[in-house]
Amino acid sequence: MRNGAFGDFKVFTGNSNLELAEEISTIIGKPLGKSTVTKFSDGEISVSLWETVRGVDTYIVQSTSDPVNDNLMELLIMIDAMKRASAGRINAVIPYYGYARQDRKAKARDPITAKLVADLISAAGADRVVTMDLHASQIQGYFDIPVDHLLGMPILVKYFKKKKLNDLVVVSPDHGSVVRARNMAQPLDAPIAIVDKRRPKANVSEIMNIIGDIEGKNCILVDDMIDTAGTICNAANALVDMGATEVYACATHGILSGPAVERIRESAIKEMVLLNTVPLPPEKQIDKIKTLSVAPLFARAMTNIFTNDSISKIFDNR
Repeated sequence: MRNGAFGDFKVFTGNSNLELAEEISTIIGKPLGKSTVTKFSDGEISVSLWETVRGVDTYIVQSTSDPVNDNLMELLIMIDAMKRASAGRINAVIPYYGYARQDRKAKARDPITAKLVADLISAAGADRVVTMDLHASQIQGYFDIPVDHLLGMPILVKYFKKKKLNDLVVVSPDHGSVVRARNMAQPLDAPIAIVDKRRPKANVSEIMNIIGDIEGKNCILVDDMIDTAGTICNAANALVDMGATEVYACATHGILSGPAVERIRESAIKEMVLLNTVPLPPEKQIDKIKTLSVAPLFARAMTNIFTNDSISKIFDNR
């Protein structure tokens, strides 16, 4: 460890997830760096750093969630401010990486916006990115700088282990989440099932069939993010219609846009478990939604990065 305990280690934040940044800094035992991120009257973002960062390892905690473009620009401008202030290593800590769903050309003339955002972060001057549960793991390869990809699954698994549910089945809400379902089922010692669905158009899903035995079982639906909640709620309702006893749902990123909260409230889901990579405003905090904190995991990862220690051993010792 260099220069004593975290002598050259400072944590800053934008406006996207102040509560998470404060929790991380509390766990680390250091106050948040003094900075302000405001707007001019025409909407331009203004960043001011009120303490020196020269030669210091800096961590900027900023999810690029709604409002996505404002939060992304805050991150880029903060990185630029750190670079021009001669910071040591500039680490962009992005619990939720926006634009990750645009990771390929699904049809002719589509952009690959996830790659564009990666280029912007690198060009701004970041030396490293720390993120969690990217929509597609290969997005790590879009960066020409190191990426530490943290996993939210161990936090969710630990929570459901404590519930000690009997006759458990882990269910993938679509074919794209099968690997995620397997990764959750293994430590829970449970079988998996798959919801076979057809999506007629964006944000609209139609349940077709359930692959696997779910009758009389307690089911856990698992996904990486919940946006409008159409897929997860339709899947939960279908599971109950086909004989499931209780249906739980979990995901790392709770975007919860549009009608999501109302859909969850009216669905067959008994409990929706989310991680706090995206802040949940008071109007979206309903009884069915349980939020778990990722702050301890990010705090340990940031500490290990500073001390040049292993990130993977965080998960080896879980």
